[in-house]
Amino acid sequence: MSDRIDTPTDVREGEELDVDCLGVWLREDRPDLAGEIEVLQFPAGHSNLTYLIRVGDREFVLRRPPHGAHVESGHDMSREWRVLKALEGTYDRVPSPVAFCDEEDVIGAPFYLMERVEGAVLRGADPEGFELDAATMEGLSESFVEEFATLHGIDWKEAGLEGFGNPEGYVDRQVVGWIDRYAKSRTDEIEQMEEVGDWLKTNRPETDLDQRGASLIHNDFKYDNLVLDPEDLSQIRAILDWEMATVGDPLMDLGTTLAYWVEDDDPDVLLTMQFGPTAKPGNFTRRELVDAYAERTGRDVSDMLFYYVYGLYKVAVIGQQIYYRFDQGHTDDPRFAALIHAVRALASTAVRALERDSI
Repeated sequence: MSDRIDTPTDVREGEELDVDCLGVWLREDRPDLAGEIEVLQFPAGHSNLTYLIRVGDREFVLRRPPHGAHVESGHDMSREWRVLKALEGTYDRVPSPVAFCDEEDVIGAPFYLMERVEGAVLRGADPEGFELDAATMEGLSESFVEEFATLHGIDWKEAGLEGFGNPEGYVDRQVVGWIDRYAKSRTDEIEQMEEVGDWLKTNRPETDLDQRGASLIHNDFKYDNLVLDPEDLSQIRAILDWEMATVGDPLMDLGTTLAYWVEDDDPDVLLTMQFGPTAKPGNFTRRELVDAYAERTGRDVSDMLFYYVYGLYKVAVIGQQIYYRFDQGHTDDPRFAALIHAVRALASTAVRALERDSI
C-alpha cells in the first residue's frame, strides 16, 4: 500500500527553505527535536506551500504562504494554527499542531509545523494508482457527508473559538468581499463574472442565520484536502488546509464544496481540472450530496442554488487571484497559466445554473 501514500518530492526551484535558519529556530523553540533536517515538498496545491520536514525519525508538515501572495486573510498562518490548537483533543480529524513562528526572518514568511498524518490523497479526475470502483466512491461520498456534518456540528464556542469569526452579516460580507477581491485581481474582461457578481448581490437569501445556526466552517472542504486510509479509501483520517476556516453560515461551506463537485456533463475545462474524482460512477451527484447533507443535519437547503452559484463565483475568484500572481510575474509555476480558462468556465457554469434554475 506504500504506493498509495501521498508522497513529497524535491523542492520546486524558487520555493526552497533556508534549512539552516529553520534548524536554528527549531532547536530554540523545540529543543526536543534536535537532529539533521531534511526538506521535501508536496507538489500539489495552488495556495499555501506545503513541505515535509524530517527531523531524525520524525516527520512533520510545514505550511507557509506562497511567494508574492497579497491576499493576507487567505494565507494567515496564525489562523490555521489557532484552529488546529482549538480542535486538538476535541475533533480527531485534524493533525496535531507542533510549533508556530510569526517571524518572517526565519524562512521569509510566518509558518507552522504539524504532525504528518500519513495516508492517501485523491487528486484530479483519475488519481494514479487507485482503483476507484462505484462501491468505493459511494462509500467515500457517504463518509464525506458524515464528516462534513460532524464538522458543522462542533461546539465552536466550547472549543475556544469564540470571536474567531463574526457570524452576523456573514453572507453579505462574503458576497461583497469576493466581488471586491475579483476587482482587485482582474486581468481579463469576463462579462459573465460581472453578471454573476451582480446576481449574488441582489439575490441573497433572507433566512436569518440565527434560525440555521452558525457553524465552524472549513471553506475548502473537498477530496484533495482529505487524508484517507490507503487500505479503505472510504475512511477519512484527517482534514487538511484550514487557512480559510471561520465561523459562519454552514451552507456557504456546502456551496463552496458544490463548486468543486464536478459532474460528467459539466464543461470540459472543469472536467480536466478536477480537484477530485467526483465525476466517477458511484460518487454522489451534487443533488445527492445536498440531500444527504440535509438528511444528516436537518438543515433547510431550499436556497441551495444561491449557495452553489456563490461557490462557483468564489472558486473562480480564487483562481483569478492565483492567475494574477502568475500574470504579474510573482510565480512562474506553469500550472497557473491555464487558470484563467477555469475562471471563464466557472463563470459560465454559474450562468448555466441560473438559466436552468438548478444545481
